[in-house]
Amino acid sequence: MRQETPEMPASAGMTPERESPAHPGGSLVQQAVQAVRDHIRDNGLRVGDTLPGEGHFADLLGVSRAVMREAFGALAALRLIDVANGRRARVGAIDGTVIAASLDHAVATAQVSIIEIWDVRQTMEVRTAELAAANRTEEEAALIVALAEAIAEAGGDMPRVIAADIALHEAIARASHNPLFLQIIRSFAPMMTQAVPAAWRTRTTEGERSDMIDRHRALARAIADRDPETARRMMTRHFDRTIGDMLRAGRAGPQAR
Repeated sequence: MRQETPEMPASAGMTPERESPAHPGGSLVQQAVQAVRDHIRDNGLRVGDTLPGEGHFADLLGVSRAVMREAFGALAALRLIDVANGRRARVGAIDGTVIAASLDHAVATAQVSIIEIWDVRQTMEVRTAELAAANRTEEEAALIVALAEAIAEAGGDMPRVIAADIALHEAIARASHNPLFLQIIRSFAPMMTQAVPAAWRTRTTEGERSDMIDRHRALARAIADRDPETARRMMTRHFDRTIGDMLRAGRAGPQAR
């Protein structure tokens, strides 16, 4: 008699690189990533909600735990889930650092220039200033005004200037009450650590530096006064002047074109 070969489990012999015949369209890891995302969406999960374990998805999809472990790792890297030792994975919150990494890569590989990013940033920040003036709370307005003053008080202490400048723009985005604006503005922060000093270096006279400080103050005051039109105009003026000065001074970096 011919001896029957035992049937292999669905996950046996599968690697993250192989495509599942039952689920064509990408590697097993890619399919597993999509399955977890589908589970979150289809079950209406929200930030902080727990997910089934890797074993649950491995059994459901007929893949190995190694595949699911890699899929969970990829989702965690994208901040779509939070994974910590000793507890089940949870649905992650939106995180601007993922966008920041992509932008940094784009600049480093000369796919886009700093000036092109700043052009997009201007478009967004003009809108956030307008929304902040309309939607800010009293506490948010007070913080925005205080941060504008912190820039003035920092003087030539560039680390303090950078920290206050970044915090000011994030506070304005937060006061827009659109969480997506806040995360996108946050994604520009790593580049601002270089761009802010570059912009300040173009101010070679005391009058030019005072003008930059005054524009920050005027922007903050317009938001505090609930004046969207003036806030929009002041943010536009701020970016027009800053980008123009950076271009004239050759501060856009080697990727500028």
